[in-house]
Amino acid sequence: MIDVVMPQMGESIVEGTLTKWLKKAGDRVELDEPLFEISTDKVDTEIPAPTAGTLSEVLVQEGATVAIHTVVARIDESGAGGGAAAPAEAPKEAPAPAATAPAPPPAAPAAPPAAPATPSAAAAPPPAPAPAAPPAADETQGPLSPIVRKMAREFNIDLRQVKGTGAGGRITKQDMDSYMAVQGARTVSAASAPGAPAPPPAAPAASAPVASVPSVVPASSAPAPSPSRAEQARTRLEPMSTMRQKIAEHMVMSKNTSVHVTTVHKVDVTKIAKLRDRNKGEFQARYGFGLTFLPFFARAAAEALRVFPVLNASIEGTNIVYHNDINIGIAVALDGGLIVPVIRNADEKTVVGLQRSIVDLASRARSRQLKPDDVTGGTFSITNFGSFGSVFATPVINQPQVAILGVGTVEKQPVVVDGDSIAIRSICYLATTFDHRLIDGALADQFTGKVKSILENWSDEIL
Repeated sequence: MIDVVMPQMGESIVEGTLTKWLKKAGDRVELDEPLFEISTDKVDTEIPAPTAGTLSEVLVQEGATVAIHTVVARIDESGAGGGAAAPAEAPKEAPAPAATAPAPPPAAPAAPPAAPATPSAAAAPPPAPAPAAPPAADETQGPLSPIVRKMAREFNIDLRQVKGTGAGGRITKQDMDSYMAVQGARTVSAASAPGAPAPPPAAPAASAPVASVPSVVPASSAPAPSPSRAEQARTRLEPMSTMRQKIAEHMVMSKNTSVHVTTVHKVDVTKIAKLRDRNKGEFQARYGFGLTFLPFFARAAAEALRVFPVLNASIEGTNIVYHNDINIGIAVALDGGLIVPVIRNADEKTVVGLQRSIVDLASRARSRQLKPDDVTGGTFSITNFGSFGSVFATPVINQPQVAILGVGTVEKQPVVVDGDSIAIRSICYLATTFDHRLIDGALADQFTGKVKSILENWSDEIL
C-alpha cells in the first residue's frame, strides 16, 4: 500500500487545499496519471499518482485544507483495491417516507380587538431586516477553498460577480482580494464625485418619556468638536495575505539560521551585451522567445559552482552536505510575493536551454501551474533585481542553501580601460550573499570573481 501525501509546493508553503479528486475510490490509476487538484497561495496544479494500482482509500475530502506531507489517500499496487474504501463524497441518505398528516386542530376562538397603540409605541420604528446571506456559487465556478467561502460569507459577496482565474475558472483568494479592491475604489469614487447626493440623515432614535431634570452643566463646558474625517483616515488596517505571512516567516527563519554577509563585484558585460544585440532578432524568430541577460549569468554561476562546490552545499547540524547536482533556483516575482522555481542540472544546459527553462518556469509560476518538482530541490539561487532597475542589493539566502547571487541592472557607464583611456562600457554589479558559518569572505570573493571572469571573457561563439 502506497501513501499519497499533500506535496510541498515551495520552501515557504506549509499547507494546501485539495480542491478536486480526479479519481474516486476503487478506480484504477496509472503512474503519473493526474490524481487530484490542489490549490496553495502560489500554485494551482494537478498532482500525479506516485505509482500504478487501485485507489483504495480517500482520506481527505474535497475542499479540505491540510498540512504538507499529510496522507490524503492510499494506492494498492496489487490492483485488488481495499474492501472498505472511503468514498470521495459521503452518499446522501434516502429521504424518509412522509408520515400521515394529523387532522387539523379546531380553530381557536377569535382574539379580542387589540387596544389602540400608545403614542410611544406608534413612533417606534419597525425592526431592521436581517442581512441577506451571500448567494451560493454556480457549479461552473468550480470548487471553492475554505478561505474563499469565508470571505464571501463575511463580506456578503455575490460569487457570481467574481471572475475566477484559477484552474477551470475556479475563484482564488487573489480573485476575491482584487474584486473587493475594485468595489472599494468604486464606492469611494461615487461618494466623492461632484454632485453626488448626500447620504440620508440618520433617523432619530425613539426614546421613552423621562422625568424633567434641571440642567446643572455650566455654559463653559461645551462638547469638544469631533475630529475631522481627514484626520480619521490617515491609516488603513489590512490583514497580511497567507502568502505574505509565509514569506515573512521564511525570511525571519533564514536570518535567524544563517550568518548573512554580502560581497559586491563590478562586472563589465560589454561582450555579452553586443552578442545579445546582434542575435536577439534571429533568436526570437528561431526559438519563439526573447534572449535576456539572465541565462548568461546562470551559465557563469553554474560553471563557478563546479570550481567552488561548497557554495552549492548545505548544512545539516555539524555536517556539510555537498550536492552533486547543480539545481539553480530563479526568483520569480508574483502579485503580492515571490516563488523560486528550480532549473535542474543547470550546468548541463546551454544558454538557449537555460533561457527556455527560465521562460517556461516564469510563465507557469505566474499562471499558478507549477508542479511539485518545479519548486523543490534547489541547491543555489539567483535573483535578478536588476530587471526592476536596481543597481545592487543584499539578497536573503533561500534556506537550506548557503549562498545566493543577486544580479543588478546592466547600464552603460564611462570606464577607464587600457590604462588611461575612457570608454563607454555595459556594467552591472553582482552581489553574492553567503552563509558565514560555512563560507569565508575570501572564498565568496573567489567564487564571485570566477563568475565575473567568465562573463567578461565570454566567447562570441558560445550561445
